[in-house]
Amino acid sequence: MKSIPLRQKHADLGASFTDFGGWEMPVRYSSDLAEHNAVRTAAGLFDISHMGEIFIEGQDAASFLDYALVGAASEIAVGRAKYSLICNEAGGIIDDLIVYRLAEEKYLVVANASNKDVVFQAFKERQAGLDTEVRDESDSWVLLAIQGPKSVEILSKITSAPLSELKYYAISEAKIADVDCLLARTGYTGEDGFEIYIPVSAAEEVFDSFMDAGSNFDLMPTGLACRDTLRLEAGMPLYGHEMNEDVNPYQAGFGKVVRLDKPGDFVGKNALEKLSESKASRVLVGLAGEGKRAARADYEIFTEDLEGAVGVITSGALSPTLGYPVAMAMVGADFAEIGASVSVDIRGTKTPYKVVKLPFYKRQIN
Repeated sequence: MKSIPLRQKHADLGASFTDFGGWEMPVRYSSDLAEHNAVRTAAGLFDISHMGEIFIEGQDAASFLDYALVGAASEIAVGRAKYSLICNEAGGIIDDLIVYRLAEEKYLVVANASNKDVVFQAFKERQAGLDTEVRDESDSWVLLAIQGPKSVEILSKITSAPLSELKYYAISEAKIADVDCLLARTGYTGEDGFEIYIPVSAAEEVFDSFMDAGSNFDLMPTGLACRDTLRLEAGMPLYGHEMNEDVNPYQAGFGKVVRLDKPGDFVGKNALEKLSESKASRVLVGLAGEGKRAARADYEIFTEDLEGAVGVITSGALSPTLGYPVAMAMVGADFAEIGASVSVDIRGTKTPYKVVKLPFYKRQIN
């Protein structure tokens, strides 16, 4: 496994580690429940340096990304970001990405850790004939995410950047603890927060500054275990669970991300046009249960009327915030109606669930 630059810092804080995407990552420091609740009520600090940072720069940077991705990167304003997908020729999802426009001819694309090399290779293959440079700078950056309702108060202690002016899905250069960083108002928890791209050489200084600044605001170091329950409650898909190359954007609920109307061709366009015109045979839904028995990934889903399974759980847990089991699942389109009753085979017991609208949890905005 690869080690993240701040691995010793996390070990000193009592972290236990797990293999995630080939990286040794902090999975928890105290308890999953305490860390989850800290993000919902105060703030949590995540180290997500396993993510991939790919920079796209040059005269044709915008047109290159329009061709390589399903979205319209050329329409992103400087200093803003969009969620996007990179698909194969058959329309299957290679990865889901955040695309930031740093300057007129410069973008940052953030890829999932396990897919970074695949995405980078796909970019190299798709840039033929275009005046653009594709650089994998993943090893040069530490990525920290502070998430939760007190994240603005904490961050304001170590930066003079005008945080109130940084809108959701925006990015800017900023000094954090006197270190030049990239500051983005993005996250993967359903809460307000920021993701900070820090040069490796200064990462310890910034991390320590965050922990010091947060000491009076109940800031906790938080690991991947609570990150997973937070993103599940917020209805945010995880690559390898809700998405893979056998799943297309329409099945995963990302039809609006695909810009079939943008000028020119893009990889997967022909397949996606055909898929958009037909009803998906299976789709991603939310499920809510009762009691405390959680449906987990790969558990099968049934209905009273049919003998065989009609779907499969992709992610599931007992929701710490809501107090009942929630899950995302890929089911046959005929069984995806909101309010429909299904059952999940949980270790040999058929347990009732209902199809519900995603997300399960949505933060209150004052």
